Amino acid sequence: MNIKDLEYYKVVCEQKSITKAAHALYLTPQGLSKIIKNIENELEATLLNRTASGISLTRSGTYLYQHLEDFLEPYHSVCSEIRCIEQQEKREIDLLSAYGILRLVTPECLADFREKYPEITLTYREYPDRQVEQRFLAGEGNVAFTIGNHGANYMDATFMESFEIKLLVNEEHPLSRKKSVSIRDLQGERLYIESPEFHIHHLILDKCREAGFEPDIVFETSGFSLCHKMVQQNKGISVTVDFIFEDMKQKGLVMIPFDDGAYEWSTYMFTRKGTVENPDIRLFHRHVVKWMEEIAQNPGIRQ
Repeated sequence: MNIKDLEYYKVVCEQKSITKAAHALYLTPQGLSKIIKNIENELEATLLNRTASGISLTRSGTYLYQHLEDFLEPYHSVCSEIRCIEQQEKREIDLLSAYGILRLVTPECLADFREKYPEITLTYREYPDRQVEQRFLAGEGNVAFTIGNHGANYMDATFMESFEIKLLVNEEHPLSRKKSVSIRDLQGERLYIESPEFHIHHLILDKCREAGFEPDIVFETSGFSLCHKMVQQNKGISVTVDFIFEDMKQKGLVMIPFDDGAYEWSTYMFTRKGTVENPDIRLFHRHVVKWMEEIAQNPGIRQ
């Protein structure tokens, strides 16, 4: 049993399904089951009740889950500190960004930073937002752009900008005549939506279930583009946010606000807390914050 195995066990507990957890971790269900079984063998305990309908935690499994952070948190804190030291010495900024956020920040922001500070190496990688969260918490990168404030106590989160999530329909769809909608208006509609690797998927799914129904999800994708395309062809409905809607500029589409609660796509920048502050990360942080302030004053920068 090692730290990674325990992190896998944590995901199983949170997903309440080995299959869903394996999908989120990019493992096979068989491989993940073997890892959990190895933990059980080492502890000489049964952690999961396995039934045809799914899994549940045993008393021992619940106890382990409740105390995971007692040793995972210090481990990640030490690893984070070491990475801060190494990246500071190498003058590296390794940015993990959720899909869509570089549209928001604009590529010019990164290009301008590279031009001003050529002595600093800036690289970036894009992933679905839940992957960014998992990778950053696991120690990858030293800056992250993602959705929602899900940081640990050894990280700093800076709010960047928030957008209202709205229903996206074709202008010929009956819902297009409404000034606002509720989540119940999605019932029975063919829904195109981002995959479970995105927070927006879980927000909409949870809202539907709170309203007492399962949405008719006909396709899950890795980004907004395909959703917009399917709605443009009037094959179903979707959800989107303003700046992406404006960025794509597709004809025949209508956005409608929800009137039954908070539906928000909030973006944050995460940096790691180190004993000694990294001056290069501080420069990048200030650069992004100032850039976002300029965009707020002049939205045309994104055009």
